[in-house]
Order: sequence, then C-alpha cells, then structure tokens
Amino acid sequence: MQPSRDRFDLGRRWRPALLSYFLRRVRDHAEAEDLTQELIAKLLKHEADNLASPDAYIFQMASNLLADRARRMKVRAQYREMVSRAEDAGIDPIDPFRIAAGRAELSDLACALAALPERTQTIFILYRLENLSQDKIAETFGISVSAVKKHVARAMAGLMKAMGSVS
Repeated sequence: MQPSRDRFDLGRRWRPALLSYFLRRVRDHAEAEDLTQELIAKLLKHEADNLASPDAYIFQMASNLLADRARRMKVRAQYREMVSRAEDAGIDPIDPFRIAAGRAELSDLACALAALPERTQTIFILYRLENLSQDKIAETFGISVSAVKKHVARAMAGLMKAMGSVS
C-alpha cells in the first residue's frame, strides 16, 4: 500500500513547483493549471519508483510538454494563416462538414439525373458536362436544335425540382 501513497504524495509534492514552472513560461494561469494536471496525470500512470533522479525526470517531462504545446500552437497558427490567405483570395477553406455535405448533394444530383428519361439524360450530359454544342447534339440524334433545347430545359427543371431549388 505504500507505493500508491507515495504516488499521491508525489502529485501533492510537485504540484506547486510545476505550477510555478509553467506559469513562468506560459503566463496564463489556466494553461499552467492544465499543463500541471496533465503532467501529474502522466506521473501517476508512470512507474516513477525506479528513477535515479526523479526531479530531473519530472522537469524534463514538463519541458517536453511545453515543447509539444509550442508545436501545436505553431501548427494552429500556420493553419489559421493559411485559411486567412485562402479566404482573402476568395477560396473557401476545406472542412469535413462541407466535404460531407458536398458528397451528399452530389449523390442527390446523381440520383436525380438517373431519374430523368434516358434520352433527356444523355442530351443533358452531352450539353452540360461534355460541352458538346446543341447543333452537334441535334445532328447526332437526328433532331432539331429546338428539341435539344427542350430536352436540356426539361432536364434542368427536373434536376432543380429534385434538388429542392424550385418549390
């Protein structure tokens, strides 16, 4: 039962010194508290009984925590700067929610496109996605240009209705 008592005393003994150490370096009491708690939790999980110099080990761990914190802050700052530059250039930042929403919309569009009559679907794909001219499509299908326009208009109306753009 003695080792667990020593571990409890270890946390109580080192908390003030660690808090002071972190406060001098981060100058934010809440952050220093968080770092102190994190280090004490790591110490309590670790078998510190066999250490030749526990003082040096504890403060090396504290130094490593500060280095990790500095790296995280640097990465976050770089990300914020990149997002800011992208927004200034008119580029929307990529985020997982927008990616998922975009994939869902694309899936809905594919379903709506598949629901169109085959000929209307093919004409729409050739005109809007393959950038084929209406004249070339009309010639290929042996129909008039106005019939191609009607197929494209029907496809657009069906897609808009399916996608919820038109009430």
